[in-house]
Amino acid sequence: MLNPVRLLVSSLAQSTRCCSGYVFRMRFLNSLKQDDEACKAALSHSDLMLFHSLKPLLKKNKDRSFSSVRLQYDDVKSLLQKLGTDLSLIQDSVLIGSSERGTALFCLDLASVDAAAIEEVGGAKFVDLRKSFFLLSDSEAPLVAKAQALLRWHLTHTFCSFSGKSTKRNRAGSHRITEGSEVVHYPQMSPVVIALVHDGSRCLLGRQISFPAGLYSALAGFCDMGETVEEAVRREVAEEVGLEVLSITYSGSQHWPFPNSSFMIGCFASVSPAHSELCIDHSELEDARWFDLAQIQTGLQSSATKKGLPVVTWFPPPHAIAHKLIREWVELQTQAPPPH
Repeated sequence: MLNPVRLLVSSLAQSTRCCSGYVFRMRFLNSLKQDDEACKAALSHSDLMLFHSLKPLLKKNKDRSFSSVRLQYDDVKSLLQKLGTDLSLIQDSVLIGSSERGTALFCLDLASVDAAAIEEVGGAKFVDLRKSFFLLSDSEAPLVAKAQALLRWHLTHTFCSFSGKSTKRNRAGSHRITEGSEVVHYPQMSPVVIALVHDGSRCLLGRQISFPAGLYSALAGFCDMGETVEEAVRREVAEEVGLEVLSITYSGSQHWPFPNSSFMIGCFASVSPAHSELCIDHSELEDARWFDLAQIQTGLQSSATKKGLPVVTWFPPPHAIAHKLIREWVELQTQAPPPH
């Protein structure tokens, strides 16, 4: 019997032979989201990323770096068999990606299985997601965040918020449908503005009381209903530090899993140097302060070499949009002025 996944991959490869690998992967994933049987077949030839109570399974590499554990479908079956666990748990896997050769990548939360037993058999450790973000590489952290966000969404959306009826997911886990109706629910993200405030020669960073010691970041806050990005930035800066924003420049965006699937919209917000005295709302921030270029460069170096001992000011990890905003500001400050 021909493998249905290989037939699908072959068909897509022919139809996209003049396109990029990215186009092939997107069409392959879209096909699996639309066809439950094809997705079921893909799962049996897939790689899986394991979680326990939304904590990713990480392994320590020989170079002391960390990476997520990816197991082949048959290896996960063997693991569950060794632990005497119902193999049907694998069917709860959620599709999160694929390779250019058509190997699907799923994630699976094994909260009902003893975590210590999985760790012992797998030779790895389940790590809190926040801590994981300081251990994983720039390429792996976003994928782990996406997987955790989808698993969390399914965990918290088993009932329809309108009718109270049960919802049922499709095989890929890309949506849920209210039973007995045609109401479809899709995963959602909450829009958040994150702004690096600057006055030309300095930038402003703050910290919440929940931050690890020494950590400072760009100002951020959820968008209110009906607000534009610009309105949200101006309001947040006014509320948190008492400054009036003069102009706003968009930089980029990012999915961020904290506190619960946020869509971060990164901006630069300029204020007048003549009106830069801070009036901090301490119900929002523990502290906020202006940093000059030398202090920012020192903080970036501390972030790069930090070994779990935040003895100086440091900033979010490189894959965080706050870090990208800070580094971009440094690059703008250090660019040579145009010749006269």
